[in-house]
Amino acid sequence: MSANSNKPLAYEQSLGAAKTTVAQFEQEEGGVLRTMQHILHRSPWVVPLIVLALSIVVFGILAGSKFFSPFALTLILQQVQIVGIVAAAQTLVILTAGIDLSVGAIMVLSSVVMGQFTFRYGLPAEISVLCGLVCGTFIGYLNGLLVARYKLPPFIVTLGMWQIALATNFLYSANETIRAQDVADTAPILQFFGEKFNIGGAVFTYGVVFMILLFLLLAYVLSSTAWGRHVYAIGDDKDAAELSGVKTDKVLISVYMVAGLICAFAGWAMIGRLGSVSPTVGQFANIESITAVVIGGISLFGGRGSVLGPLFGALIVGVFSLGLRLLGVDVQWTYLLIGVLIIAAVSIDQWIRKATV
Repeated sequence: MSANSNKPLAYEQSLGAAKTTVAQFEQEEGGVLRTMQHILHRSPWVVPLIVLALSIVVFGILAGSKFFSPFALTLILQQVQIVGIVAAAQTLVILTAGIDLSVGAIMVLSSVVMGQFTFRYGLPAEISVLCGLVCGTFIGYLNGLLVARYKLPPFIVTLGMWQIALATNFLYSANETIRAQDVADTAPILQFFGEKFNIGGAVFTYGVVFMILLFLLLAYVLSSTAWGRHVYAIGDDKDAAELSGVKTDKVLISVYMVAGLICAFAGWAMIGRLGSVSPTVGQFANIESITAVVIGGISLFGGRGSVLGPLFGALIVGVFSLGLRLLGVDVQWTYLLIGVLIIAAVSIDQWIRKATV
């Protein structure tokens, strides 16, 4: 009787122990995932950096020594310099939970102003460059004013400004391209960012150097200055930032102005890259910049992400493009893989956001 009465007790004890073990296992597994979420939430640039490193290794193995040559690797930097600079501007806006669809049009219009002021009005090229930079900054100011003061949606404002700047570009330039030879003979400073220098077989341009320095400067400003902290605060919760004393309107306007200025620099760099001043190039820079930002781990909801991420995102696109070209693969595969990366990046961002819930 005593032995039989002990059986249910022993069974319940063993069952309880099993449940405890399963619960501990599930808690441990959930703890690992939760830890990963918090790590990626603090350092979202880690994912694009890993993807960049893996893509370099994979294409290096598949394409052989051609891919790992100093010329090929620096060629990637040259190819992504324009998109990278524009992506830096796009990053600032997206960090405030906005979006700027006019970045490409600002870039092209600013470059056209630089060229036309030099060749149509005979101004010194240095003054023309300054006018182009002012033009980009002013368009950014208009964007910021409409978004901050008049509370219009950033998507609508910049979509409209994209059309306005694009139309102004074509009307003002009469769809006329200024030839590279004319630029080189009359205003070589317009091609400054396209000048090359060689280091150990690696060919760099001043545009590449500018892009890297720009990202490093923005990384410092966003992480170590009050303005940078205010940018993140607005993107995280604009109302809370305003209640805490942040002058949100002024910060938003300044963000769009800085973005416009950076786009104008991108226009200058584009002249150096192409050699000519063309009103018909760079029309998809807005989409390409958003692609680099999303792949780079910047949250489209604002308030989170490292500015270095979009640099890695632009480089990932460049690695895929060059790697597939060296393998002789149809260019459409590049768009397919980049599309997959965009969806994966957004999915990871949604998963990371749960770490704060």
